[in-house]
Amino acid sequence: MDRSTPTPGTRLPTAVRAASSGTPSTEAPSTEAPSTEAWGLLLILALPWGGSFVFYRLLADRLPVLITVWSRVALAALLLFLLLWLRGERARIRWRDIAVMAVLNNLVPFSLLAWGETRVTAGLASVLNATTPAFAVLIAALAGAEALSRPRVLGCALAFAGVVVLIGPSVLAGGDALGALACLGAACSYGLAALWGRRLRGTPPLAAAAGQCLASAVLLLPVMVAVDRPWALPMPGLGTWGAILGLAWLSTALAYVIFFRIIVVSGPQNAMLVTFLTPVTGLLMGALFLGETILLRMLAGLLVIAAGLIAIDGRLGRRLARRRF
Repeated sequence: MDRSTPTPGTRLPTAVRAASSGTPSTEAPSTEAPSTEAWGLLLILALPWGGSFVFYRLLADRLPVLITVWSRVALAALLLFLLLWLRGERARIRWRDIAVMAVLNNLVPFSLLAWGETRVTAGLASVLNATTPAFAVLIAALAGAEALSRPRVLGCALAFAGVVVLIGPSVLAGGDALGALACLGAACSYGLAALWGRRLRGTPPLAAAAGQCLASAVLLLPVMVAVDRPWALPMPGLGTWGAILGLAWLSTALAYVIFFRIIVVSGPQNAMLVTFLTPVTGLLMGALFLGETILLRMLAGLLVIAAGLIAIDGRLGRRLARRRF
């Protein structure tokens, strides 16, 4: 929902701004550094989004993948529509566009991440997911929607070089390679969703998020019932229910609300700074709650990917150029 048209070079590419949520964001000036409130919200948002990788890992051995994904979107839709009702918000939802968005932004990436984390750690998955902005920029360029400037080329190259460092030959030689590729596939799907999200301009972000979750639940239900046969499974324990509710209500519904609040107070470009924070919280929470080991190659890969994201963001380069001249 672009409400203004800033001059070129003053904001992130549209595809990158949409990459985290897959929904069009309310345009606002965002060339200045985030305020104290915005930084606080960014740090808060990084917890549930980083925690989503921990929840997936906890559920990997407890529930089939499709039941995990369906539970996430169905319970999130319930809470989001309740919030819309409490706010008295009404919006016309274009269900055909929302359905495609649901597939690209929810069903495909959620399923790939849930399956991928049956093979790789939560920390590794969170860092691989940080390549989403690079995929978004490349896909937008291939679709002819945005120009691929030199800084963006450099940023994408660094991001994928970071993936090579992160994965390493030990992962490629073992069974974890498929899990890592699944996580990268999820990031690519988010990039496609960012491009498709332009069709949702005019739909309030919270309504679009609620619609995506509902459409995802409806589309996935028959497949989940046929494949996973939930009636044949034992009743989940309290720990499993806690992980499901955390994934649905904290990492999805609450995260959407916080993300949109950041856009309002600080603009979409500053909201995308959460991309730098989420893999850090994912690594730390994986180590804290799951006992995962943070390997040196993970930190090295994260730093290279972060350098690529900084190049894609472009603000640091522009500031340095202004100081030189």
